[in-house]
Amino acid sequence: MTEPMRIRAHAAGGKTTVRVLMAHEMESGQRKDPSGERVPAWHITEVSATRNGQPVFAAQWGPAISKNPLLQFILDGGQAGDTIRITWKDNRGQSRSDEATVT
Repeated sequence: MTEPMRIRAHAAGGKTTVRVLMAHEMESGQRKDPSGERVPAWHITEVSATRNGQPVFAAQWGPAISKNPLLQFILDGGQAGDTIRITWKDNRGQSRSDEATVT
């Protein structure tokens, strides 16, 4: 399994800022290894977020996203104690979900 995501969520002024660092190789399928063989594509294709179980964010990604991507988004509302859950899926069928509490 991959490393846990680092999720930080902070509520202030009626908005919640969420920052997520995801550990993933994000291979585009374009690069070649030292022997000249193409490195197979392996990248996150879907990212979603919920606040207290309610969907608040969804995105579809492709191979152009960098290794170990950093995602930041701002939500209306939210307060300290809310639970933010981030889930990603990749093109090999792997997935990961992690959560954090809003401060």
